[in-house]
Amino acid sequence: MTALPRGESPGPSATDDDSVVADAPVPAPAVTAPAEEAAGTDEATGEATGEATGGVGDDVADGVDDGVDDGVDNGGETAAGTGGSDGSDETAEAADDADTAAETGGSADADTTDGTDGAAAVPVLSEAEAELAAQRELLERIEKRKAEKDGPIPAGTKLSGPAADLLAAVRAVESGEKPGAAFFDSPAPAVPRRTVPAPAPVRERAPESARSPQGAAPEVVSAVAAVLAAGGAPESLAGPAAGTLGAQAADALREDPWQLLSLPGVGPEQADGFARALLGAECGPDDERRTAALVGWLLERAALQGHTALDAADVRTALAGRAVTDPDAAVQHAVAEGVVLVFQDGPEDEEAEEAEEAAQAPEGGADADEGARAGDGREPVQVFLGLDRYALAEESLADGLARLVNACEKDADWSAAASSAPSPSAAELIRTAAAHGLVAHTGGEAARAEPAALIAAASGLGLRALGATHSVDGRHRLAEAVGDPSAAVTLAGLLAGTEGPGRDEEGAVAVDLLVVLDAPQVDVETGAMLVEALADGTRLVLSGDPGVLGSAGAGRVFADVLAARACPQVVSRTPDPGPIGELVSGIGVGELNQVAAPGREVVIVPVRDAGEAVHRTVQLVADSVPRAIGVPSSDTQVITVGHGGSAGTRALNEALKQRLNPGPGRFGGFDPGDRIAHVPAPGRTVPGVVVSADAEGLHLDCAGTPLVVPQERVEASVRHAWALSAHQAAGMRWPAVVVVLPGDAAQGLSRPWVYTAFGRGERHLSVVHGVDQALPRAVAQSPAQDRTTRLRTLLEAADG
Repeated sequence: MTALPRGESPGPSATDDDSVVADAPVPAPAVTAPAEEAAGTDEATGEATGEATGGVGDDVADGVDDGVDDGVDNGGETAAGTGGSDGSDETAEAADDADTAAETGGSADADTTDGTDGAAAVPVLSEAEAELAAQRELLERIEKRKAEKDGPIPAGTKLSGPAADLLAAVRAVESGEKPGAAFFDSPAPAVPRRTVPAPAPVRERAPESARSPQGAAPEVVSAVAAVLAAGGAPESLAGPAAGTLGAQAADALREDPWQLLSLPGVGPEQADGFARALLGAECGPDDERRTAALVGWLLERAALQGHTALDAADVRTALAGRAVTDPDAAVQHAVAEGVVLVFQDGPEDEEAEEAEEAAQAPEGGADADEGARAGDGREPVQVFLGLDRYALAEESLADGLARLVNACEKDADWSAAASSAPSPSAAELIRTAAAHGLVAHTGGEAARAEPAALIAAASGLGLRALGATHSVDGRHRLAEAVGDPSAAVTLAGLLAGTEGPGRDEEGAVAVDLLVVLDAPQVDVETGAMLVEALADGTRLVLSGDPGVLGSAGAGRVFADVLAARACPQVVSRTPDPGPIGELVSGIGVGELNQVAAPGREVVIVPVRDAGEAVHRTVQLVADSVPRAIGVPSSDTQVITVGHGGSAGTRALNEALKQRLNPGPGRFGGFDPGDRIAHVPAPGRTVPGVVVSADAEGLHLDCAGTPLVVPQERVEASVRHAWALSAHQAAGMRWPAVVVVLPGDAAQGLSRPWVYTAFGRGERHLSVVHGVDQALPRAVAQSPAQDRTTRLRTLLEAADG
C-alpha cells in the first residue's frame, strides 16, 4: 500500500467556532503542498499518512494565507481518510435511528419514522403508506403459503403465487367450503397504480411500524398507564404499549411485565425494574417470562444490526451475560413457546434433527454443540435461532428466485441488440439476460451504463423493461442514461404502486424485464416483496457494487445471491474514470493509493481535533469549494461516520446551518431554505429543502416533488441534511463531497465505509483527515461477513 502524502498546516480562521457544529456537504479542491509542514501538523496528521498530501488551508478573509487557493495553484494528489464522530460503525449508526423507529442496531441514529398521523386521510395514498400496506399484504400471503406448504395440495399440482391462490379459491367454492361472495370482500393484492398526479402537495402519513399497531382506545391507554405507574415506568409508554399489545395490554403487562421489552427504546434493565416493582419476591432472573422476552429482544436487536438469525451458542452466551443461570433451558423454552424459530446448517435427515434437539437440550450445556452432529464422523450441525418474520421472508425470497430461474422463456431475438451494445460488458449483460430469468451484475458507478443499455435494448424489442433504483437521485441518473424518464422508478415506489406501470390483473408488476440497481441496498423483506410481485417468466437482473455498505434493514440479499452462485454473474470491465475512480477502485481491493489529481479532483485537509474538523468542513463548503472548484454549496455534500459526537452529523449540521442558512428554526427547528433529509420509512432517505410551514405542517420540496409533513411528524421524519452518514448517502452522488474523519471516528471505519463515502463525489472529493493510521488500516483489512443470514444456505439447497 502506498502511503498518502501530508498536507499543509491550516492556519487560524475568523470563522472557527468550536462551540457550534453542524453537518453540511463540504468538498475541497485538490491541492499539492510542499513536503515540509509546520511542526505539530506532522505529528497530528503527517505520520498517519507517511508523505506530504494536498492540504486545504483557511479560506477566510482574516489576513491568513489561503491554503486552499495556494494548494490549488500547486495541483493535487490523492487524499484518503475516513472517520466518524462517535466511533460507531455505519451499521450501528443506522440503528440509532432504528431505536427511534427501526433500522439497524448501534449508537448512531439513522432517520426513521414511527407513530401515527392522526390527520384526515387525503385522496392519494402517500408512498410510505402504500409501501407498508403492500408489505402487510405480502406477509399475510407468505404466512398463508407457508401454512399450506406442508399440507395437501388441493389442486393436485404445484402452483404458486396468484395462480395457486385462485385455484384454491375455486376449489373452496366448488366444494361448498366458502361462499363465492366471500372472495369478493378480500383486499386487493396491491395498491392500484396512481394514474394522474395529485393536484396538491402530498401529505405525509406516518408508516405503521410492524410492532406498533394503531387504534388503541382511550380506556385501554388509561388502564395501561395505571399499570405502568404502579411499576414505576413512564406513562408516556402507555400509548405505544396499548398499540403493540392490544386491548388486553394492561392485563398482559400485569401478568408478564417483561413484555415491556417489546416496545422500542426499552432495555432489559428498565424491564427488570418494572417487573420487580410489580412482582416483588416472585421476580427472579430465571423467570421463564423474563428469559423468553430476553431471547426475543436479542433477536430483535440483532435484526437492527442486519442479522436475520443468530447462532444458538451466541444467544446462550448473551443470556448468561444477563444473569440467566441456565441459558440452554431458556433457549429451549423460547423455542417451545414460539418466540423464535430454530434452524440448522447441515443435512436434513433424522440424525440431523436429533442433533438439533441435542443442541437445544438444557442438560447439554456448553457441550451440546459438540454433541450436535449429523452422524458419526461428520461435522457438527450449526443451530441458528431467528424471528419468524425474517425466516418467512428468506424462505419466500429463496423460493421466488428459484421460480424466476426456472420460468424463463425465449421471447425475442436479442442477438442484434447485443451486437450493437455500447460496450463489451453491456453486450455480455444483454446476452446473459436474454437466456436467463435471474442474472447478477456487478460493477462500479461507470458500470451503471450497462443496465441502462440492457433496458434500452429490451424496450427496442417491444418488451416492457424497467429499472428500479434505491434513491430518487439514482432514478434521475438512470432515466437520463436510458433516455426515457418512464423507464426508471425507485424500488420503494414500484412496490408501493405509486411509480411504474402498475399491476396486471393477477397483481403482478406489469413488466417483462426488471433491472434493480443498487442491489446491495435491498434488505430481505424488500427482496421478498419484490419477487412476490413478479410473474413467472419475468426476467430479473440484480445490479450493484458489492464493495459498498449493505442495506439498512436485515439481510444481505445481493451478497448471498453472489455467494450462492444462484444465477449467472456478469462482472463489468468498465472502470470508473478519473482520479476519484482510480482512488476508489484501489480502496475496493484494499489499497490506499496515491493518485495524481491535476484538476484538483482530490484534496486532503489534515486536522488535529474534532473542533478543527468542523471548522474546516464549514470553510470548505461555504468558501473554498465554490471559489476554487466552482461547485456551489448547494451541490456539495458532507459525509461523516456517525450522527453523534463532536463532529457527527448533528454537530456538523448545526454549524453549517449557522453559516449557510442562519435562522431561529421557528418551524420545529427548521427555516425556509434549510437542506433536509426526509425519511418516509426506515432505511430510506430523500433529500429536500424546506419551503414553508403553516398549520397543515412543514412544506418540503423533495427533488421536485412537494410534500407536507404534519407537525407531529416533523421531529421523527425530517432532519437537517447538509451532512449525512454514509449509509444515508448510499445510492446517491453529488458534484462535490467532503468526507469528515475526526480522530474519534477511527473505530467506525471499515473498507466498505471508506469505499462508499469516497465514491459519492462525481467531480471533487475533499477528505478532512484526522484519524492517522486508522484509515489505511481500515482499507487494508478484508471486510468480514458481518451479518448472519440463511438465504445463501437456502439458495444453495434449492440449486442442489
